[in-house]
Amino acid sequence: MNFINNFEVALNGIKANKLRSSLTMLGIIIGVAAVIIMISVGQGASKRISDQISSMGSNLLMVSPGAGQGPVRGASGNVNTLTLEDAEAIAGLSMVAGAVPELNTGATIVYENQTWTSQINGTTPGMQVIKDWPVSSGSYFGDDDVQSASLVAVLGQTVVDNLFPPGTDPVGATIRINKLAFTVVGVLSPKGAAMMGQDQDDAVYVPITTVQKRMLGVNNVRTINVQTETQDSMAYVQTSIEELLRERHRITGSKTDDFSVLSLTSVLEAAETATGTMTILLASIAAISLLVGGIGIMNIMLVSVTERTKEIGLRMAVGATESNILNQFLVESVVLCLVGGFTGIITGAAVAWAISKFAGWPTYITLYSILLSAGFSAAIGIFFGYYPAKKAASLDPIEALRFEK
Repeated sequence: MNFINNFEVALNGIKANKLRSSLTMLGIIIGVAAVIIMISVGQGASKRISDQISSMGSNLLMVSPGAGQGPVRGASGNVNTLTLEDAEAIAGLSMVAGAVPELNTGATIVYENQTWTSQINGTTPGMQVIKDWPVSSGSYFGDDDVQSASLVAVLGQTVVDNLFPPGTDPVGATIRINKLAFTVVGVLSPKGAAMMGQDQDDAVYVPITTVQKRMLGVNNVRTINVQTETQDSMAYVQTSIEELLRERHRITGSKTDDFSVLSLTSVLEAAETATGTMTILLASIAAISLLVGGIGIMNIMLVSVTERTKEIGLRMAVGATESNILNQFLVESVVLCLVGGFTGIITGAAVAWAISKFAGWPTYITLYSILLSAGFSAAIGIFFGYYPAKKAASLDPIEALRFEK
């Protein structure tokens, strides 16, 4: 009996016992669906993190103030250790495409009778280049505005939506921030959530000197965003920045750095490792139901062998070999698992889509997860179907013909 005949016999057996076959395949269906769902959720989370980090800029290093030296010490970022001059010095390093300082503060923004509390980011025109953030209307402020500490502002889309009537172009309008009148010169295109979930569009960008001199009265900067020429040069640039700042800040010997340099690539790799580990863990737990389903397949195949003992004897009597009988029952087991596996794939994909659609959690179904699930289904069919098939092939034809249920 060839493979096609075995396949037809297997399908006929499934059709003849629809309820029993459906219940037998249920463990496989649930297991495969669970694996598809877990992998798609994990892949979706990884892709979301990757997209969020990419939205912050490519080949980006972030220099932040550290614990500091001297009598006043604090947690990272609570001391004034970085300056505009530091940013200018970093910009002159080899393989650095740009160094953009940033200083932020919270403030209430007023336009006519509308108010909105948002983050005011003082920066330079290079921020738009480093973060690849074009304007949807108007333009970005220029170097002259930074030199003169001009009262000009570029708004994020969330700020626009909450301050201005729908359809209004804010460019040219005057808003008040901490009682200072700013002229809106541009609106940034929507960018979405950042790595930690904060809304990047809920911000106002102004010249950094304006924040320093007219709003906070300080000389320091909060962060220096450094873009390298290539991704491969990030490690070299990071080392160069650390050496430069230690020299500029007169940090010698074993003294603690008063700054920290963070690579977003390292953050991405750590996040992907964490989500990958969690995905494997969840998928492994879900795969336990595949094992249970395989045991169910073995059980039903043993029952099938018992029910069809006389049929096996007749086949052997008319010339069927042990390998024919073995292949027949193996094919039946594999067909049960594959039908259950494909049903599980469809079910898992549907549930993953529903999670993305109604729960708002990103899911990402890969060809790898589908092939993995289908492969596991076939492997389970062969593994758990071999013993019943071997038992059927080992029956004595005469004893099989005498068998009575």
